[in-house]
Formats: sequence, structure tokens, C-alpha cells
Amino acid sequence: MIFNQLFDDKSSTYTYIIASGIGREALIIDPVIEKTEEYIKILKELNLKLVKVIDTHIHADHITGLNELSKRTNCTKIMGDQSKSEVIDLKVKEDDKIQIDKIELKTIYTPGHTDCSYSFLMNDRVFTGDTLLINGTGRTDFQNGSAKTQYESLFNKLLKLPEKTMVYPAHDYNGRKFSTIGDEKNKNPRLQVDNVDQYVEIMNNLKLANPKMMDIAVPANLKGITLDQL
Repeated sequence: MIFNQLFDDKSSTYTYIIASGIGREALIIDPVIEKTEEYIKILKELNLKLVKVIDTHIHADHITGLNELSKRTNCTKIMGDQSKSEVIDLKVKEDDKIQIDKIELKTIYTPGHTDCSYSFLMNDRVFTGDTLLINGTGRTDFQNGSAKTQYESLFNKLLKLPEKTMVYPAHDYNGRKFSTIGDEKNKNPRLQVDNVDQYVEIMNNLKLANPKMMDIAVPANLKGITLDQL
């Protein structure tokens, strides 16, 4: 299997290129528009045909490369069915399957960071977007976010996966590439709570500044901006 984890320094975004092997079909999760040429180069070097591109949610800290990649490769644009994006080809719901060759991703609806946040389970790993981060969780104070809803997504869905399941988030700010469900259960400070009220109190008192790109990125991602429109 080809599993390529790429990092955007500007937004601290992780993007994933996945395929069953050289010369096969590929999918990309959470692309950044400025990195499009890098993705295309990797696809060509590995003789991969990009057939599907997925965003875990409407991003507020960067402009997605989803629409640009579709323009360049004619791949199918995928998001969860709660997404308000105007350019999505396929909207998936809870327990849907996304398939390419021998690879299958199962859709998990994990709202809280935003109301359109989804995670995607692939065998021994889960792509958690901004819902579950390494040693943290995604903020819940904009884009119809909800700390209470995120608690349910975390404790009643993601944390019920096998403890050995590897966690691949959409962001990390400290150079960490992955974690496991077990490690997050035991070590993530935001998850060491006894009930939903304690979690809501933590999240409601983060007092974080808005992402610098938020006023640009959210409208652009809803409309599906391409490079020639930047």
C-alpha cells in the first residue's frame, strides 16, 4: 500500500495520499491548494490515477485543494452530507463506504469542531480531521461547533475504536505524525474528564484567537476556489 503523509508548514495541515500500489487508483484526504503541484508530481512519479479527493470538514485555516485537484484530474469531490460546500460531487453519510481498488474507508460522522466534521476509518487507522488531534481536540467555538456534540463524537464513537487504531489528524503543531486511540484515551489532557460538563468547561475556556485565514478560507471553501481564482 502507498501511504504518503504530507505537511503544509503554513497551516500545519496533514494531507494524505493513499493507493493500493504503484500504477493504481489513488485518493487524497484534506489537500491544501498551494500544494497542488506537489501532489500532482507525486501522483505522476508513482503512476497513480487520482479518482477521489476528500475533505474531512470545511477548513477555516487554509483553502482546500479539493476543487483544483478535481479540475486537474477529474477526480470525484467527496465530503459528508452535512457539508455546505457548493461543489461536492458525492456526499457521504454515517457508515457509508468509500472504495478505490482494494482500499475501503468507512465514514463516521463526528461533529463538534464543526457541524460538518467527519472521520474516516481505514482498517488499522482513522483519519480524524480536527475532531481528535494528537494530545488535543479541535476547537468548538465557530462554524456551528459544539463542545457537547464533540464530546459525544469522541467518547461514543472514536474512543470506542480498538486502542491500537492509529490516529491520523488533519493538523499537528508539534511535529507529531500520528498517535493511537489508546494513547489518546490515556494521555490526551482534554480527554481526562469524568463527564460531558467537564469537557464543555474546558472547551469553553480555551480563549483562542480566530484562525488568520478564517474570513478568507471558509467562504472560499464553500464556493470551491481554484488556483486561477486566488
